[in-house]
Amino acid sequence: MEELLANPATTVVDVRETGEFASGHYAGAINIPLGIVPLRIDEFKEMNGPIVVYCRSGNRSGMAMNLLKQAGLSEVFNGGGLHDMLVYQD
Repeated sequence: MEELLANPATTVVDVRETGEFASGHYAGAINIPLGIVPLRIDEFKEMNGPIVVYCRSGNRSGMAMNLLKQAGLSEVFNGGGLHDMLVYQD
């Protein structure tokens, strides 16, 4: 995970709800709540590198990862929960 997050081509996506995102998130992450992930598949396909998804516990991000992989994206990784991700933040 550390190598993925150090890669400038990696996009980090927080799949929590906007209120959760507003109360704190991984630096540089973009917010696309799980419920609208299927509506924004084209946007994910335009991301040029690996994608790391995370949420509060790792459950919603696991669902998001599966949705994206079913849509044909291969470099999608579950970063787990926000606290897991913050370990890697400088």
